Amino acid sequence: MDGFQILPFENKSNEIIKNEDLTPFHDRFRYIRADMNGNPYIEETLRVLTVGGYRSAIGSFWNAVIDDLRNKIMHRSLSLFNKEMKPLKQISSYEDFQDNVNDEMLIDGAYKIGVIGWEARKILKQAKETRHIFDGHPRSSTPSMIKALSMMEDCIKYVLSQEYPPQIIDITEYIDVMGTSNFDRTEFGISNAISDLPDIYKNELINRLFSAYISEICSSILRSNIEIVAPILWRVLSKETMVSICQRVDKIIIKCNVISTSYAFIFIDLVGGKKYLSTKAKKYVLEPIIDQLEANLDTFKIENECVEKLSKYAGYIPRELLYSYVNSLTQTYVGRIHGSSYSSRTDFYADQAALTIPSMFEKFDDESAYAFVEVIKNNQLLQQRIKNAVKFRRLRTLCEIVNRRVSDNFNNVDFLNMLLDEKKEKDFYSFLNKLQEGFC
Repeated sequence: MDGFQILPFENKSNEIIKNEDLTPFHDRFRYIRADMNGNPYIEETLRVLTVGGYRSAIGSFWNAVIDDLRNKIMHRSLSLFNKEMKPLKQISSYEDFQDNVNDEMLIDGAYKIGVIGWEARKILKQAKETRHIFDGHPRSSTPSMIKALSMMEDCIKYVLSQEYPPQIIDITEYIDVMGTSNFDRTEFGISNAISDLPDIYKNELINRLFSAYISEICSSILRSNIEIVAPILWRVLSKETMVSICQRVDKIIIKCNVISTSYAFIFIDLVGGKKYLSTKAKKYVLEPIIDQLEANLDTFKIENECVEKLSKYAGYIPRELLYSYVNSLTQTYVGRIHGSSYSSRTDFYADQAALTIPSMFEKFDDESAYAFVEVIKNNQLLQQRIKNAVKFRRLRTLCEIVNRRVSDNFNNVDFLNMLLDEKKEKDFYSFLNKLQEGFC
């Protein structure tokens, strides 16, 4: 760079180190950031290089790297550095690094909070050893120009040429702003604020948002903004963090606070975390809905409402509830036959539920398919209704979906094929009759 010029310098032996001999250094120093012009450690490096003082140059140049890392950490987030590295004394100023953070800790901390990457961390530790051997031990062999150049080139590439990292948001301040109408609700603004957060901050933020959301005293503004932020944040969380949030639902359930529990399930729903809920939590929320649906079959309004709620958990039904779940959905979809003097229509079913149930069947696996077969074999009311050709076709529609979903190892595929084959319709009814009579 223009600010770092290597000039001829006369050493004690009156030998002149010519500019052309230091051209490799000059070429690489051009990549150092412009804001490093005037850095005393780099200036010192340049002075000793002109007299062949590679040992001192290595030490001085390493000081420039340490200086840059400290400043970048302070810019990024001192509080996060303290959380990650837990120094004996909390670092609150540049001077605190001197006595409380060694070079190894500084490099590891810079990596953990996102100042440098994984590769830079590895290379800088090698550069640190180079400095330790040749500048920290005067009795070591004299380093060559190639050794000094290699170490400096690595430091320039991974630190001194790199711009300052983006600052990390203060989580407390960020949540405070979320509680006001001044919060930027655009996805671009939110993504910029949270996507670069280290995992430890993402974990803290999602936990605090969850706690705030389920609180009875959460303001409508904050809750509304959480509903915008949480799904965006959820996309960049580790699986471990997602599971830990869903596990918190179990602890909330046992506290028997209906409001908090309700908001906890709403939160999990809006971020799309239902698959990580425990069986206990799924049973808590689903069992009453399934019971209500089974108790109100043919009451179309209730069927529509229950199916809408259950559709959010399609594919995540606990085994203990699977038969009742499939039974209620199948009966709801098939519907009933009813005559009326006011209408020529006889085929009745819950219209909205009927639109939703096929997509719920698309989430079936072999276990769900087995429950479907058992429902047809055991539900006598359903067997009576599918004697009507219209209702039989509706059942066959569901069977077509189930047949697509089962694996090659499904052991009831013959039953499904018999139901689907129009030529075997009589055989199918005969099979059901034998079941009722106890011959199968």
